[in-house]
Amino acid sequence: MEPVAGAAPAGSAQLAVAPSIPLMQQVTKRLSQDDLEGRAPSTATEPRVLDYIVAQFERAGLKPGNQGKWLQEVPTVEITGSNHSPMTVSGGATPLRFSFGDQYVATSYRVTPQTRVENSPLVFVGYGINAPELGWNDYAGVDMKGKTAVILVNDPDYAMDGQDGLFKGRRMTYYGRWTYKFEEAARQGAAAAIIVHDTFPAAYGWNVVNSSWTGAQYYVQTANDGMDQTMANGWVQKAAAEATVGAAGKDLGALTAAAQIKGFKAVPLGLTASFGFDNAVRKSTSHNVVGILPGTTRADEYVLYSGHWDHLGRCTPDATGDDICNGAVDNATGIGAITALADANHRAGPTARSQVFIALTLEESGLLGSEYYAQNPIYPLAQTVGGVNIDALAPGGSARDYMMTGGDKSDLTTLFNQTLAQQGLRGSPEAEPEKGYYYRSDHFSLAKRGVPMFYVDRGLDLIAGGTAAGQAAADDYVQNRYHAPSDEWSDTWDWSGMTTDLALFYQLGRSLAESSTWPNWHNTDEFRAIRDKSCASSTAGC
Repeated sequence: MEPVAGAAPAGSAQLAVAPSIPLMQQVTKRLSQDDLEGRAPSTATEPRVLDYIVAQFERAGLKPGNQGKWLQEVPTVEITGSNHSPMTVSGGATPLRFSFGDQYVATSYRVTPQTRVENSPLVFVGYGINAPELGWNDYAGVDMKGKTAVILVNDPDYAMDGQDGLFKGRRMTYYGRWTYKFEEAARQGAAAAIIVHDTFPAAYGWNVVNSSWTGAQYYVQTANDGMDQTMANGWVQKAAAEATVGAAGKDLGALTAAAQIKGFKAVPLGLTASFGFDNAVRKSTSHNVVGILPGTTRADEYVLYSGHWDHLGRCTPDATGDDICNGAVDNATGIGAITALADANHRAGPTARSQVFIALTLEESGLLGSEYYAQNPIYPLAQTVGGVNIDALAPGGSARDYMMTGGDKSDLTTLFNQTLAQQGLRGSPEAEPEKGYYYRSDHFSLAKRGVPMFYVDRGLDLIAGGTAAGQAAADDYVQNRYHAPSDEWSDTWDWSGMTTDLALFYQLGRSLAESSTWPNWHNTDEFRAIRDKSCASSTAGC
């Protein structure tokens, strides 16, 4: 098929080569159809999904991007816990006993048939943060070997109204994400890590924790089967944590207040915890699809475009009996978008830098496709300039504004603002910065290894209807279609907003690919030191 260039979006600058909306529509529609059964990875439908994406990448002008191959294998492991014992806490006047599911949850990152945490000393480590660039270390002076870290959710200044605190106030940083807290506990040598759940700083209730942590868990396979991780990671209800701290003769509120002040020292509680469970292990393989448009004068420097092809497969039936979660918006639109962007860039001609297009797997299982790529990059991360990640573009009208998810973290903000101005758009603050959306999509696997990545959302100020209409549309999707069988393709979709989205993504990516600059994180950002170290180790990149 010969793609047809789409019209430039209303209110934006005319592009020399506009991404093809008909091509994006074609790809989005095909990936949303019932015969692909919701695009679940490692199922019988995966080969058909991959064959289709490869064919579209090839027609868009891409070359195979993995040493002459289109696919990158992503080996994964599924671990399902069962037979969980209660968590018992000993050492106080009266032993405490917390039931699995109602009061605590726990899983293991280790590939092992059984997990047993026995009489592990409990240490309250505040927010569990080690941030050298901020002069903050909750683990200073404590040896965590064999011990269980008790950790507060979010980061120390989450309750601020603004974003001026050391940890950016109300805006969650990576130090506030549960993923970081478990990673840092492992680096500190802890036997286990337990986060204290609290609804406001977590931004979700215990029901979400319970449903997310009581079934199968998915991880990237590693050479050591995860044995460098803690034995167990989990959560406890706040009331259970209060009872535990009380048994140590201390007050959780007072400890929390102390943990919010720079210079806090970890507090051994004089108590031990024991719990355990069995693990059923299943290993499988899925695939990323990788294509490239080679560059001209700086072909060994790379700009990435990413989006995930997977969705939930068959899921809980709706009232009509439909049990296919098609994932039309999430994220067939993203694969349609990167295909159209590849086609537009191919028609526009090669850029100085190489452009890499990756359809990632297993995003819905914890960003595993991007995590595997970041652990095993086809193109060195020190030679990767940055990129654009696209996840769940919403049908609907064009907006006057766009939001930089994660806020002003890097030099990419300057390019973002310049491009908005060129296209007659404006920037607006990210909605709900406290929820940490920057750390919950595929770009993050690269960002935490130092690669600056765009993750841009259409704003709420719609040309037709203003912010009230924009908020209503966003709420409608979350409440009625997100991760549900109703996230389906419709011939009646309004594509004007996605047309503007695509033009913006095209210009952001192409500007990076033509530029000679190397964007970096701001000096106090949590990923600056990682990027600087990566650059210092390379003679060919940043």
